Amino acid sequence: MRDILILTEQDLRACVKIDADAIRVAEDAFRALSSGTVIMPPIMSVEVPDIHAEMDMKTAYIPGYAGFALKVASSFGNNAALGLPNLSGLMMLFSAETGLLQAMLLDNGYLTAVRTAAAGAVAAKYMAPENVETVGVLGTGEQARLQVEAALLVRSFSRVLIWGRDMAKAEECATQLKDLGIDAGADSSAETVVRESQLVITATAARKPILKRDWLHPGLHITAMGSDFSGKQELEPEALAAADLYVTDRLAQCATLGELRGAREVGLMTEDPPELGDIVKRAHSGGRSPTDITIADLTGTGAQDTTVATLALDVARTTGLGSIIKG
Repeated sequence: MRDILILTEQDLRACVKIDADAIRVAEDAFRALSSGTVIMPPIMSVEVPDIHAEMDMKTAYIPGYAGFALKVASSFGNNAALGLPNLSGLMMLFSAETGLLQAMLLDNGYLTAVRTAAAGAVAAKYMAPENVETVGVLGTGEQARLQVEAALLVRSFSRVLIWGRDMAKAEECATQLKDLGIDAGADSSAETVVRESQLVITATAARKPILKRDWLHPGLHITAMGSDFSGKQELEPEALAAADLYVTDRLAQCATLGELRGAREVGLMTEDPPELGDIVKRAHSGGRSPTDITIADLTGTGAQDTTVATLALDVARTTGLGSIIKG
């Protein structure tokens, strides 16, 4: 018999927040990926179009970590009509020494949301202009809000512009962001949002580009994180080719799931771009001039799941949160 720690979403919300620790472990994941020592298999995905559903499974073994996570995340688009959340999921943390289950993290997608926002903050930290006045967000969901919250930890800005296909949702999102002490408003034009921003975050489930190459301007950084499944695409392929620096979170994933896939399908971006971890490690210069246009393509990695799950387990053990069952 062995102890297995069970952590509920409530426990995990007490353990992990969008803060410096979350950004630190996100950086650790990128740095580890750049080392070439991480064992991270391709994402296993299941899509059921008839019910607007998809499910992803991610994992990664990182040398030096006591455990590795297996994450299952689901999105069921019809759930809202049933009064249920569209997103759900859990993580299982296994011992890297014995393979035995150490903890069940019943986060309902919370840890994924935090580590995704933290990854966006890492991209902004290393790639966005030093001086950001306006952040533009294309999208109105949970990540639209969390990405802004995380970005505030690495850049000082006073204004946010939100665009969404549903203006009512965009205005609601802007109202919520005002709680962060910033001037937030909604705009009916995605082009206006991009042109007036120095940092743009795309966080949608778009399957056709919503951001055009002609909208790019000197001194702009874009973090695209909505294209994480085959068929999704937020950026016009020509936008990638026009950037002074384009990076992936994981080249193999972005080539099949991310924005890079769409660019290569039309014959662009045939050379392999650097990964964000290369910049975090300074293996590839992330230094930028004030006029550079940069893009980070984030699909989400199993390495991020392992580092955030490890953080949650460490904090839970220190604070005594969770319940023990015998396995």
